[in-house]
Amino acid sequence: MNNKVIGMKLSFLLLAIILLLYALIMAKEFLYPLTFGILISYLLYPIVNYLEKRGFPRIFSILVPIILAVAIVAIIAIAVVKRMNLFLDDLPQFKEKTIEHLTIIQQYVENNFGVSASRLKNFIVNSIFDLGKQSGKLFSATTGTLFALFMQPVYVFLFLYYRTKFAYFILQLTGREYRLITINILREIATVVTRYMLGVTTVVFILCFFNSLGLLIIGLKYALLIGVIQALFSFIPYFGNVIGGAMTLLFALLTQDSEVIAIRILAFVFIVHFFENNLLSPYIVGNNIRLNPFVIIIGLIAGAMIWGVPGMLVTIPFLAMLKIILKRIPRLEPYAYLLGTRGTKRHALTRQNLMRFLGKWKKKSV
Repeated sequence: MNNKVIGMKLSFLLLAIILLLYALIMAKEFLYPLTFGILISYLLYPIVNYLEKRGFPRIFSILVPIILAVAIVAIIAIAVVKRMNLFLDDLPQFKEKTIEHLTIIQQYVENNFGVSASRLKNFIVNSIFDLGKQSGKLFSATTGTLFALFMQPVYVFLFLYYRTKFAYFILQLTGREYRLITINILREIATVVTRYMLGVTTVVFILCFFNSLGLLIIGLKYALLIGVIQALFSFIPYFGNVIGGAMTLLFALLTQDSEVIAIRILAFVFIVHFFENNLLSPYIVGNNIRLNPFVIIIGLIAGAMIWGVPGMLVTIPFLAMLKIILKRIPRLEPYAYLLGTRGTKRHALTRQNLMRFLGKWKKKSV
């Protein structure tokens, strides 16, 4: 009987997971703008809370940071669009250089690896054709994307304006028995997600400056445009720097006359990656999320499969929220332990562990 009950519970759990994933995929055009609105609300919440504590009305306290945020985004977008127009003017020149470089690569591969030029050419043409089809799909979805973008200030305003109402609604759902636990969960989620969003946004703005300056010194054309685009990928943990750096390196290889620039960019990408992972993120973002890397990577892959790039952007904060909820519920605490970083401290690559290892190695050598 117990085995039958357990089997039924597992079946219902599996069915619930399948239905949840199906709903997330089918309603992604509606859901991911809402999730972005929630995260941006946490980003602007400290300013709103500060103004309200100083006696300003809630509507005014919300509108001020939203207008400032929209103005900053608009200034950056105008600068990027201007650079993009200049880039499009030089596109025929870049196309000629790209074809020339691809021809050289084609001849090198044929001479050294025995792959026929016609087969390699067909592969490249088909790849470009597939890329064109994907671009067509992206262009067809532009209207929906723009609508979601313009709706973000509305969502953010409503989330911040009704945040107290949402909190009381959740407290009413959980009841008096779990009131204190619910309050602690809501406070911890607000603290952790706000710090994470502020930290990541700060890191991206710093990388926009450093990437653009570094590429300008290297001599890459359109350094500002490429540097900003490369920095924006840093919103995606682990994979973002790799994707942004690979795109910059590929652009240099296909469009620049000198291979030296590509080598410099490769070295620069490694330096930025080291700088961001070991200095910027630890000190600015910190370890507020406290998710183990395995969960982060699996979450990013799952988010990409469900929602694409938007899924990769929102996965980590919502996994952090899930971990906070699981940690506060005694029966579900083991799942929070599984998502977190506890239990692997003695295996981590830290200064203390390295000194302990060196001490043991010296004793054995003596």
